Amino acid sequence: MTPIQKTVAVLALAAGLVATPALGEPALVYSVGGKFDGSFNEAAFRGAERFSAETGEPYRDFEIVRDADSLQALRGFAARGAEPVVAIGYNQAAAVASASKDFPQTDFSIVDMVVEAPNVRSVVFREHEGSYIAGLLAAMASKTGTIGFVGGMDIPIIRRFLCGYRQGAASVSPDIRVLFNMTGDTPAAFADPARGAELARGQINRGADVIIQAAGGTGIGVLQAVADAGVLGIGTDSNQNGLYPGRVLTSIRKRVDVAVYRNFADAKAGTWSAGIEVLGLAEGGMDWVIDDNNRALVTAQMEAAAGEAAARIADGTITVHDAASEGECPL
Repeated sequence: MTPIQKTVAVLALAAGLVATPALGEPALVYSVGGKFDGSFNEAAFRGAERFSAETGEPYRDFEIVRDADSLQALRGFAARGAEPVVAIGYNQAAAVASASKDFPQTDFSIVDMVVEAPNVRSVVFREHEGSYIAGLLAAMASKTGTIGFVGGMDIPIIRRFLCGYRQGAASVSPDIRVLFNMTGDTPAAFADPARGAELARGQINRGADVIIQAAGGTGIGVLQAVADAGVLGIGTDSNQNGLYPGRVLTSIRKRVDVAVYRNFADAKAGTWSAGIEVLGLAEGGMDWVIDDNNRALVTAQMEAAAGEAAARIADGTITVHDAASEGECPL
């Protein structure tokens, strides 16, 4: 579908469907990049699909082309009686704030940002906990002593992810070198795989032999570049181990699928509530993946070290610095 066609579809959703009787089905509005971005949006899609498979209940979803489409889509679903209406991504915060005010009887949720309103549930993650595990594994796997990080848009969430990664690496060796680049300063930075590949190649040329991507759809280019170069990548948000088997050390999952599933399931059960929900390692909101695609890359020593670190983070023995709320990364 072209951008013009999608814009027309959004307008139809917002205006032409307002008179449709309320359906009460849950609804999902993806961030830019599309539901099959192999990352953040796709994780949300899987959560919705899990809900539908387990309950037999349908849901509705929509892919915005640009941030300006968000408010129309949210209003359109609310006008149709959707419960709840879940928005994916920090960039939809203003739209959720506006739509929730316009439709005070509708339950809205936003994943990856906080919107304070009596009818909004905000789900955020302790990304730095998961990225600590990534940094630990990257440092243990590196043969050059240099690892890399390619972020998407330069925002506090991504800086938080970077700081955790650096702390995890430093827990293995204070001498480990961490190269890092951000892709840009607009949401488009999460949908530019060519630029992601370019940044990854630059880090590889400087000696990085393990590179994590925290860049949404841009990260697919990062993983392709590391696979082409014969080094290792680390995926995020979804399980990306299978994209390049034997070349993705692990994937750090931000369980957006869990957030979407819980929202839908709570609404169906009548237990949905507004407020802020924070998910980290202890709550199952972050994890890392071993499967047939990467098992040969993760030694028993690495697995044990990562498992111990995850347990100690979950019980509070290890505190990972939150660069988004606690200030500049200490490293």
